[in-house]
Amino acid sequence: MPRALALALALLLGACALPSFMQPYRMDIQQGNFVTQEMVSQLKPGMSKEQVRYILGTPLLTDVFHSERWDYVYYLDRRGELRDQRRLAVHFQDGKLARVDGDVAPAGEQKGAVQ
Repeated sequence: MPRALALALALLLGACALPSFMQPYRMDIQQGNFVTQEMVSQLKPGMSKEQVRYILGTPLLTDVFHSERWDYVYYLDRRGELRDQRRLAVHFQDGKLARVDGDVAPAGEQKGAVQ
């Protein structure tokens, strides 16, 4: 009988959740480059790499094998839950901006290449 009582008590206590004020603190984590639609709208075909870097900032990822592609990645993690994630790839041809792919499109346009 005491074993059954102990088991029932353990199950009852295990099913109880901690109140919100007793939860551990989890801070918001923001990583990467935050790129807005307004920033992408400023990009024009034929811009140099320096001009693109001035508008978007230093890319998060540059690949040694693909020097004509820059990747801008951003995510915001709020209290352990992924809330916002964005990806933008900037492609160059002969050092000039050729196209932009990703989740962020110029304001008022569809996602895809820079017009």
